[in-house]
Amino acid sequence: MTQSYVIIGDGVAGSSAAETLREEEPDADITVITDEGEALYNRILIKEFAKGKLPEAPISIHDESWYDERDIDLRLNTLVVDVDVDGHTVETHEGEAIGWDKLLLSMGGTPTQLPVDNSDAEGVHHFWTFQDARAIKSHIEEADSSVVVGAGLLGIDLAAITAAQDVEGKYLMRGNRWWRYALSKEGADIIHNALSERDVEPVFESGVDHFVTDDDGRVTTAVDPNGVEYDADFVGIAIGLNFNTEILQDTPIETDTGIIVDEYMRTNHDDVFAAGDITEFDDLILGERAQNGAWGSAKEQGSIAAQNMVEYGSAEFEWVSSYSITHFDFPFLSFGHPTLGDDEAEAKYSDTEWRRLAFKDGRIVGGVLIGDLSPQTKYKQLMRERRAVADQKDVLMQQNFEIDDLELEEKAAE
Repeated sequence: MTQSYVIIGDGVAGSSAAETLREEEPDADITVITDEGEALYNRILIKEFAKGKLPEAPISIHDESWYDERDIDLRLNTLVVDVDVDGHTVETHEGEAIGWDKLLLSMGGTPTQLPVDNSDAEGVHHFWTFQDARAIKSHIEEADSSVVVGAGLLGIDLAAITAAQDVEGKYLMRGNRWWRYALSKEGADIIHNALSERDVEPVFESGVDHFVTDDDGRVTTAVDPNGVEYDADFVGIAIGLNFNTEILQDTPIETDTGIIVDEYMRTNHDDVFAAGDITEFDDLILGERAQNGAWGSAKEQGSIAAQNMVEYGSAEFEWVSSYSITHFDFPFLSFGHPTLGDDEAEAKYSDTEWRRLAFKDGRIVGGVLIGDLSPQTKYKQLMRERRAVADQKDVLMQQNFEIDDLELEEKAAE
């Protein structure tokens, strides 16, 4: 009997799952449902489009013909409003019920709204979809001043967009540095200096109390909690994601921040799986439940989920994710879970070269590299091997670190 698979979400996780399912099940019925109006595109590159560095064409990955050629039913502009786990159906906003034998949830998240007055004014932008990038690019090209709120990886993208479009700006951060959970002040200052050189001024221990608008409802000013006013005819907000789990509220599917899955990407229901940044998965390397929204991680999760939808237990998800930033004259890369752990080590080698490792139970669980990315392969290998190396930080922090140096140190200690 022909199996039917329904995938909610056509990001890289959902699309990767659809491709793998078609390879594994040539005769299966596969339906992909997305509320977006276009097929899979590269979320990593939309910031380059918004910066004016890339045209639209290279950002699209799949057009509708890609799905047609693989006999995958793609439903664009379609919102799933209900999931009936017992009846094995999903309901769309148009009232259509679509049946499934196996269901994959990969619907991602929605940008968190800043809970202040006028945060929905014209000229206030969030950055998540290609449509967001188009709106940002159109607006920033006409702007004279900007404010960016949110000291994380999407916030730095917005700050870089304003810099690339030669718009002076203020980058408001609640703490005393950018991405304070992953970087020390010494490492973050490399980023701060690069922003300042591009006329984007970091403002620390700050935030927004409310926005001021003109008579037409367009944002003109951001006012911080101390009453300090910042001119802003463009505002970018990136303070996190709310994961789209609301359609599961009346179902037995277990959720916390996201959807809880095991190492096979299966939920607590045998026929329901999840993939992508919406998942809270059993991280085999970290040794605990975790979330990760990196592109490579989501793509791998989609493929692993599909394999287990066909044959449960056939493939485990084990992955060391990476996220790179290319906005500056020096490279930047984070890997694993740099904001977690119970111990750390860091070193600075020049004004634009710095690194930090995070450890848990003596093992590397993540890190950040600025300037020289070459050690990443070695650190990731140690992560995958689950080696306890925190007692040899001096070796790990050597500028030209080699794994063989670590092994010699171990033998010398015997």
